[in-house]
Amino acid sequence: MKKLTIYICCAIGISMITSCKKFLDEAPISVSTDLTFWKKESDADKAVAGGYALLRKTLNKAEGIGFYAYGDLPTDEFSAAASNRFSEIAQMQWSIPIASGETWDRMMQMRRYDTFYSAIDQANRCIKFIPTIGDDKFASTISKNNLLGEAYFLRAFNYFYMTRIWGDVPLVTASVNVLDAVDIPRTKAAEVLAQCISDANTAINLLSWDYTNANNRAVRANKGAALALLAHIYAWQGDYQNCNLTADKILSQNFYQYVNRDNYLNIFKGKSSEGIFEIAQSDENEGNSFNIAYYTLKNPYLTTNTGTAIFTLNVNTLTTLFDTPTDKRLTAAFALTNSTDPICIKYSNITYVNGQNVINAVSRNNIIIFRLADIALLKAEALAALNQFDQARSALNEVRATAGLGAWSGTNANLFEGIIDERGRELFLEGHRYYDLVRLGKKTGIMKFGAEKMNKSDFDAGKYYWPLDPALMNINKKLTQTPFWSSKM
Repeated sequence: MKKLTIYICCAIGISMITSCKKFLDEAPISVSTDLTFWKKESDADKAVAGGYALLRKTLNKAEGIGFYAYGDLPTDEFSAAASNRFSEIAQMQWSIPIASGETWDRMMQMRRYDTFYSAIDQANRCIKFIPTIGDDKFASTISKNNLLGEAYFLRAFNYFYMTRIWGDVPLVTASVNVLDAVDIPRTKAAEVLAQCISDANTAINLLSWDYTNANNRAVRANKGAALALLAHIYAWQGDYQNCNLTADKILSQNFYQYVNRDNYLNIFKGKSSEGIFEIAQSDENEGNSFNIAYYTLKNPYLTTNTGTAIFTLNVNTLTTLFDTPTDKRLTAAFALTNSTDPICIKYSNITYVNGQNVINAVSRNNIIIFRLADIALLKAEALAALNQFDQARSALNEVRATAGLGAWSGTNANLFEGIIDERGRELFLEGHRYYDLVRLGKKTGIMKFGAEKMNKSDFDAGKYYWPLDPALMNINKKLTQTPFWSSKM
């Protein structure tokens, strides 16, 4: 059998990962330790924590901004990205050739899915072994169920995320010993998403709403996080009936509350009353120097950058989206808006640390994956797609009211687009815009990426899916290139 399949240097045996405080310090469990490791609740907890750590590593690839490079950079939010490879990523020039040995190259890292499968293998291992630990080794059945539910959530999340990026991806639902691995072809996206829905529903049934440890709020999955994931899967599929029903299960629980928009930036420090699921990197011993703050801030919000922001916001988009100057999200989350180089300051919780004769600026902001306003607007989107216009307006206007705005005044014919625009205002630079614009394009045919990035013909041909890096196909001979890019690489 061939030694490597979908994994290239997959972290099946990884014992070290990026440093992070508390539960994210846990390393993934390796095959060699499976026989002796799975004995008690703390073992299961460490293993699940390793899954979160691998997810954090994945979303921080490409020098700390993989999450934003996928979800924001190739959209109308930015007009320029003055940094190696990020410029091409922003312009959707994803087929540029890169030598197979240049694994540090940002474009190669973005085109490769290795780290996603590392996290998936960790989840598969947890799903396999946690049930083998005796119930008497856990504080309660609820504790055991929560840990198993988190593992199903992590597997569903990773596969959903990959499916939005690449479409068809290999589907592996069992832990694989690298010596036994075989080449696996890409699985149809519909089949992968069906597995995601199954896993998300399993997680929902296993997880509790409340957290045993309050410090884990939002940074570990609960029932609300699994429901939010499921609602997004349905929206991506265009199954708006189930999207609406699932979103409503979150909203009707009243477990989450809106952060006062006068304190809007508190959301991005993490673990706010609005947070549903986040990647932890805001505590004292967390954070890093290369991150979205490094690329989007400048003095006085980032004193180590006295020039212009590395990534340039699209002034036209900013002006079009925020057409009301008193919008609290505009006044709280943006600065220098009257200049030619405005900046988004959502990630301006910066700590300056003395290094070796150098001052390092460390950003301490969580990656906000799902939050209350996101789900409220997703419900509004679903209702608009279902032609339930009055209910859609009600959900939309609830979010607008938190920002100090009045009711939306457009026509029913434009309501779906209006809700996507509202998501653009509320969730600017939160990793949603790209996927929102894909859903807009699929539903209405409206293109807002920028014609120089992707026109309607390119969109219809599937350009919004990323290519696989050729290095992956050199290892796994059963892989085929993403159709749009097959003649371009």
